Formats: sequence, C-alpha cells, structure tokens
Amino acid sequence: MEPLGMVMVAFVALVVGLGAGALGWRLMLQRKTQKERRESELLLEEARKEAETLKKEAILQAKDNIFRLKADFEKETKETRRELQSLEKRLLQKEENLEKKSEALDKRESVIAKKEKQLQEKERDLEQRSKEVEDLIEAQRLKLESLSGISAQEAKELLIKSIEDEARHEAALTVKRLEAEAREQGDKKAKEIIALAIQRYAGDYVVEKTVSVVNLPSDEMKGRIIGREGRNIRALEATTGIDLIIDDTPEAVILSGFNPVRREVARLSLERLISDGRIHPARIEEIVEKVGQEIDTAIRDAGEQAAFDVGVHGIHAELIKLVGKLKYRTSYAQNVLQHSREVAFLCGVMAAELGLNEKQAKRAGLLHDIGKAVDHEVEGPHALIGADLAKKYGECPEIVNAIAAHHEDVPGESVLAILVQAADALSGARPGARKELLESYVRRLENLEKIAMSFKGVSKAYAIQAGRELRIIVENESVGDAETVLLSKDIAKRIESELTYPGQIKVTVIRETRAVEYAK
Repeated sequence: MEPLGMVMVAFVALVVGLGAGALGWRLMLQRKTQKERRESELLLEEARKEAETLKKEAILQAKDNIFRLKADFEKETKETRRELQSLEKRLLQKEENLEKKSEALDKRESVIAKKEKQLQEKERDLEQRSKEVEDLIEAQRLKLESLSGISAQEAKELLIKSIEDEARHEAALTVKRLEAEAREQGDKKAKEIIALAIQRYAGDYVVEKTVSVVNLPSDEMKGRIIGREGRNIRALEATTGIDLIIDDTPEAVILSGFNPVRREVARLSLERLISDGRIHPARIEEIVEKVGQEIDTAIRDAGEQAAFDVGVHGIHAELIKLVGKLKYRTSYAQNVLQHSREVAFLCGVMAAELGLNEKQAKRAGLLHDIGKAVDHEVEGPHALIGADLAKKYGECPEIVNAIAAHHEDVPGESVLAILVQAADALSGARPGARKELLESYVRRLENLEKIAMSFKGVSKAYAIQAGRELRIIVENESVGDAETVLLSKDIAKRIESELTYPGQIKVTVIRETRAVEYAK
C-alpha cells in the first residue's frame, strides 16, 4: 500500500502544480492585457492630440490663404479701378478734343464757304477776261494772217522746222569740232600703236566645228557601236556625257555635246574603239577613262605651253588648266586658246609702245577669256566669270578688272583694261579671224544695208569688207556736210541696238558734189 500512496501523493501534487501554473498564466495574461490596453489608450490620446494639432494648422493655413487671396483680390481691384479711372479720364479728354475739333471744323467750313464764294466770283471774272483775251488774240491772228498771207499752223511749222534745222546744224558743227579736237592728239598715235601691234604679230587661225564627226571604215561599224539592244551606245553616252547621233549619214557618227572637252574625249575614245575592234561596255569604260587622263594631261600641257610662249610665269595651276581647256573651245569658229595667245601678244606690243608693264599686259591678255572654259557650267557673262576665277586664284586687282571689263560688263579702271578691249577687238574683228553660217552672214549684210536705207537722205548703202564696213552715199541736196556726222552716229547706234555681230562695224557716210559737162 505504500507505493500506491506515493503515487496518489504525486498525482495530487501534479494536479496542484498544474492548477497553480494555470492560475499564474492567467494572472500574467491579465497583466499583459491591462498593459496593452493602457498603451492603446495612450496611443489614442496621442493620435487625438496630433489630429487636433493638424486641424489647427490646417485652419491657420486656410486662413492665411484666404487672407492672401483677399489681399491679391483687393490689389487687382485697385489696379482695375485705377485703369478704369485712367480710361475715363482719357475718354473725357478725347471728348473735349473732339468738341474743340468740331468747333474748329465748323469755323473752317464757314471760312471755306466764304473763300469758295470769292473764288467763284473770281472764276467768273477770269472767264470773262479770258474770253476777251481770246477774242483779242483771234482778231490779232486774223490780222497777222491777212498781212502775212499764211495761216497760223503753217507759220508754226515753219518756225519749228527753222529752229530744228538750226539746232541740228549747230549740233553737227559742235560734234564735228569736238571730234576733230579729240582726234588731233589721240588718233594718230592710236593708229600707229595698233598698226605696229598688228604688223609685229601674225597668227594662224584654227577652225573647229561645233560638233565632232568620227569617220567609220564602213556602215557595218554603226551596228557594232550601237551594240546588242543598244548597250554599247548607252555605255558610251553614260561614260562620256555626249550624245551620239547615228543617222543615215554614210560612214560617219556625229558627237554632240555642250562641253568641248567631253566631246573630244568621246571622239578619241570612239576612234580608238573602232581601230581596236573590241567594243563592249567594259572596254568602253576602260578606254574612256584612259583617254580622259590623257586629255587632262594635254590640257595642262597646252596651258603651260601657252604661258611659256607668251612669256608669263607664276600663274596658278588651276588657271593654267583653265587656259589649256580653251584649246577645245571655239567662238564663232575661232579657237579661243589661239585667240587668247594673240590677244596677249597684241597687249604686250601696245603696252611696250605706251611704256606700260608689258608682262602684266600679256598676263591679262592670256587670261581675259578663261571664263569661257567654264561658262557652260557657271551662269553669267564669261568676262565676270573669268574675273571671279582670277580673283579666286590670286591675280592682282588690275588684271581682275581688265578681265571683267573687256566686254564692258563693268567700267574699266586702268589703261590695262582699255588695252585688253582693243586687243580682243583686233583679234576677233580682222577678216578671216572668225566664221559664221552663210545664211546668217548674208542676212546680217542685208540688215545693215536696210538700216542705212531707212534714214532720210540716203541714196545708196553698201556693206563691204565682209560686213566690217558700211559705206553710205547721201543725197547732196538733202544732207549737208555737218549733218553727215550726226547721220553716221545715228546709223551706228541703230546697228548696235538692233543687230548682233562679231567685232566692230565701221560706218562711212559719203557726200560729194559732181559737176558734169560735155565738150562738143
């Protein structure tokens, strides 16, 4: 029984321990719950206080905003009130001004009405007096007509004709006297210089056509040039930039293009392809590239040779290249490079005679037409284009002005510009220097004679020396010696305004008196 009692004691102790533990846990939970309740109450109290604080701050902020808005509104209201007052003041002033102007206008209207009435009275008086004067003039006119035996219109015409004839006569005498005085000093010396320049220089003329013609060994070659479906001719035109004209012309192909250098490249390339026999796109490109390099070399060599022949040095390489390009450029079928060389020599000779810088004159003469090397690429007169190029590549202002002024596009600023003009005219105006189509040549001669015959007093007109001179014979009774000077000037001005021609045209008016008698 003793072990059972021990078990019972242990069991009771266990039950008592568990009850005490449960009671302890319960007491601890109650304390924890009370503590958490007190903390939550504190948090709620703090939250309530913070909410009160935020509410007060929001109320204060709202009051501040309301106060600021109220202040802004009052400020704007004051400004608006001030503007309205200012506008009202201006309107009152304008109203006063309008009233004053209205009063002034009323006064002015009354004054004008009075003046208008006075003017009407004066006008009636003037009309009456004018009628009286007209009656007196008519009476005097009738009296003068009866005394003179001619009408007033006839007398007026006679007076006008007399004054006009007298004025023309005096003008002709004055012009003749002034020209004689001007020629007295300059004409003889100028003729000597020009004659000497022409005598000391003799140049050949190289004539080229505006299109290039390539001769073919046979008409069968045309088909090979065209190629299958036209691929060869398209390749040639694409690589050279030149149009190939293959028509019914026997054994010939025509090359047409505005650029003479490209046309020359196309001509040489086609000739080499024909002689080689291998004509296909790849070969065409190869030959054209090779010929282009050769032409560039030839252009540079031609420019250097021209500068060497003329005797000028230190010209920029690009200007040398442009001078060389003139070898393939023509003007009225005159080779421009040959023309430039000739102008350079003529400028040098005349400069030497006048005691000027001969080297500079030759330089200006050689470069005067470089604008023609690129005038198909750049818009504008070739003289101004050439002057821009010369300025760009470092030529002095005198040479630049001489180039720009050689066709009077700008005024000449030195004697050098006049020399270049004269040499250019000499080179282009000599018979045989330039060519033109026969049809236009004959038409120009006919127009020259037609213009001369349209003037009063001209009996005959002849265009001579290949159109370089117009010789006019006038009626002895209609035109006096003094009037021949004015007639030649009038005809020359008419030719300048109506015709286009190379060089210059000399107008000569001849008046002579012939007395014929027969001895029997």
